[in-house]
Amino acid sequence: MRSVGLGISLAIVTLSGASIPERDSRNTYIPDMDTHFQMPVFANRDAWLKKAAFLRKQILASAGLLPMPEKMPIHAELFGRLERGSYSIEKVLLETYPGFYLGGNLYRPLGKPGPFPAIVSPHGHWPYGRLENTNQVSVPGRCINLARQGYVVFSYDMVGYNDTDQFPHGDSGPHLGGPREDLWNINTMGLQLWDSIRAVDFVSSLPDVDATRIGATGASGGGTQTFLLMAVDDRITAAAPLNMISAIMQGSGCEDAPNLRVGAFNVMFGAMMAPRPLLMVSATGDWTRNTPKEEFPAIRGIYHLLNVDENVESVQIDQGHNYSKESREAVYTFFNARLLGGKGPVAEQRYRVEQVKDLLARFGRLRPANAVTMDRFVSDRIGEAKQGIERLLPHDQSALQAARTAFFERLTFSLLDVKPAAEEVLSEKKDNLANGETLLIGRLGKGDRVPAIWLNPQKPNPDVPPTLIVHPDGVQWTKSSSRKSGELVWSILDRGGTVMAIDAFQTGSAKASRDRNKRAFTVFNQTDDANRVQDILTALTYLQNRSNATKVNLVGLEMGGVWSWFARALAGPGGNLAADLDQFRAETDQEYLDRFFVPGLRKAGDFRAAAVLNTQDRLFVSNAGREIPTEWIQQSAKAGSSEVSVRATRATDAELLAWFGLGNRH
Repeated sequence: MRSVGLGISLAIVTLSGASIPERDSRNTYIPDMDTHFQMPVFANRDAWLKKAAFLRKQILASAGLLPMPEKMPIHAELFGRLERGSYSIEKVLLETYPGFYLGGNLYRPLGKPGPFPAIVSPHGHWPYGRLENTNQVSVPGRCINLARQGYVVFSYDMVGYNDTDQFPHGDSGPHLGGPREDLWNINTMGLQLWDSIRAVDFVSSLPDVDATRIGATGASGGGTQTFLLMAVDDRITAAAPLNMISAIMQGSGCEDAPNLRVGAFNVMFGAMMAPRPLLMVSATGDWTRNTPKEEFPAIRGIYHLLNVDENVESVQIDQGHNYSKESREAVYTFFNARLLGGKGPVAEQRYRVEQVKDLLARFGRLRPANAVTMDRFVSDRIGEAKQGIERLLPHDQSALQAARTAFFERLTFSLLDVKPAAEEVLSEKKDNLANGETLLIGRLGKGDRVPAIWLNPQKPNPDVPPTLIVHPDGVQWTKSSSRKSGELVWSILDRGGTVMAIDAFQTGSAKASRDRNKRAFTVFNQTDDANRVQDILTALTYLQNRSNATKVNLVGLEMGGVWSWFARALAGPGGNLAADLDQFRAETDQEYLDRFFVPGLRKAGDFRAAAVLNTQDRLFVSNAGREIPTEWIQQSAKAGSSEVSVRATRATDAELLAWFGLGNRH
């Protein structure tokens, strides 16, 4: 968990010339798959490596692979072997999840001594998948040539193609995923990435493969699979993704998942191959047409930061979208140098593609008896996620620390929110009030704009921690409460405490037009609820820094209590929380879809995860519905020797004040 230095003045960023925009950029900049992205500038090697490590977990989380599922022993059926002089072909059925089967073909050299380097080769969105054989693309042609050159090659299906048709692919119809599945990070992209990881496990287990030399290559959607695999799996020692690392088109359908490209895009994913050898093959006739002058220099800049400029190469083919002979020969030459230690260009040899019946693993065969339906697959993944969460229920101090570490990471990569350091927070005073001011806060370089109010007591009491109020009606509610004798805000001020409140994203004066109907909105943009949590984290940093406080009180009312519940979880030590949970039904998927939608939140541990983190300081939970995991709150508090109070009814102002130790006037 991140610690925040509280002694750094916010004036530093004000004096630097940074400013808060007139409109919140989260409403005005809504990227999608066709946005023209720009590669960020990274000041040094460490800055890039830190970002790359974050992106790796972001990819895994969006794919449902954080934490990584338990790997079954390799269960692969190889059969139907054909020998063709200098190479052989076998049919493969690989069980990647219990009851889910990945089909493919294994091509191996004949007449050469091993062990051999291996190539995993996803096919892309060609009509016939791994069987595509045209002038534009020949998947069998490249596999045959690579096997003749001395590689073991595994060519495998995308979901919904050829032998792997348990579930439809779904680019324009039914598919694995949907709003409910988004809560659990269950999607086609994630399944295909897992298939690719298991494909590497499979080839690495073969006795004739040198597991220290594994390459990956594919074009189009297979290019996306290639660069996602190389980004998260360090076993890929050389990679050649074709016609997909682009700043102007990011892919769709099975090439995306919620949260995948929030703050990221394909060029950044491509750069994650550094420092390992990478070949970027592009085409003049598709969305990689700018690669030599835009995407390649951007990625080469990352290789330069790591002092391995020679490990990234670029070749552009004067054709449309393809994996044609010219592109294949560029890949052969690259792998020859990087995996075989050869020199010079490698030309393609003529080849003969086998009949379909000799390549399809399920030709004339039924699916395995234990093959699952798509509904059963979803149910199994949710069941596994729940079991993994339950195993983290803390029973002692050691288990509590392990659970806090695990859940902090999971919630971070679901919400994609981070408590900023003091020097990252901007502020701008707007109007003076009789006892304070209105202001705006935001984060350096983020373009956010959060309306806020700061209220000072007439007689400050240094023993009263400053308080952040979070209410769906925000600043206006706080102003009203401060003017009425006996109400919550009035009473805190009367007892000598400072009060701050915000209009969290899309509430109060922060309400504004936002286009949520763009294609793949959640792939590129945080939800309103995730942004609200971020605004609370930003406000906590501002409050702590301005008041020079080591401890603050956070009060969340109505749905503001739910937002605060998750913000407090990511805030680290130093904050007491009083949260009205508004009778939230924490075990009901539809409740999250209707009232607090954050992709991956249920997979991350939802209210249980936050309960473990929210018991770092004092905790008062009120208006808790029957589905709130009170056992987790109590167990975490017991293991950490912290003070908690949980009740089903809504707390009165007097009860809140008493819990904070403000029951009497100073």
